[in-house]
Amino acid sequence: MNSNPANPVNPNGQGAAGEAVSAVAPAASPTFSPLYQQIKGLITQSLESGEWKPGEIIPSEVELAARFKVSQGTVRKAIDELAADNLLVRRQGKGTFVATHNEERAQFRFLRLLADDGAEHPHVSRLLECRRLRASAEIARQLDLKPADPVVLIKRLLQFDGEVTVLDEIWLPGAVFRGLTLERLSEYKGPLYAMFETEFGTRMIRATEKIRAVAAEPSVADLLHVPAGFPLLSVERVSYTYGDRPVEVRRGWYVTTGYYYQNDLS
Repeated sequence: MNSNPANPVNPNGQGAAGEAVSAVAPAASPTFSPLYQQIKGLITQSLESGEWKPGEIIPSEVELAARFKVSQGTVRKAIDELAADNLLVRRQGKGTFVATHNEERAQFRFLRLLADDGAEHPHVSRLLECRRLRASAEIARQLDLKPADPVVLIKRLLQFDGEVTVLDEIWLPGAVFRGLTLERLSEYKGPLYAMFETEFGTRMIRATEKIRAVAAEPSVADLLHVPAGFPLLSVERVSYTYGDRPVEVRRGWYVTTGYYYQNDLS
């Protein structure tokens, strides 16, 4: 990607103004990206740096086209992809805004448990603990940390329609989430990811998950109010922020009586 936002490279190896641009790349295998992808990368850099905060409107396509010295159509294609990636939100007649986890539509993007009727039922979170400790080798590997680096462990229960349905263990890098305490979590009114975004500057962009059926171990069964050995859905997630940097490991146990786990594949 061209690092100069004022002079992105077009597919013919020229700047937007038509001047020749020399590509700095290995002679044996030069690589090029479409111009709109370069603009997408530059807009993403501005999002990551905090130039435009979550929930704020970004400059218009015309303004961005002038800033990057490209066509409005090129900017529009870049924004279309960022909207598809859930980084930006288009609002008819109002403009394009930085996506935020505070939006109602975003709250079920990472929580895929739906009732049998297909509805997204609201849930209540009950915090069990929040403490700092040293990362195990496995957690350190998943968060790209060194073994014994500080991490924050959060345990919580989620209740749907008054029934305990999910037990979560959430592991976060301690250096990123300095000052996160049980009291601070308890005082925050809103989705957990919204708190991470607004108070710690960490937005969850994407996640990978591993799902399997398990029998409830006694300690898990007790918290979920089910018998030991009860069939549960185990979901292990690693969430990433900008730059594909892992910032959360989440292990969840789900009671799926009356619920199913839905993922939209594309």
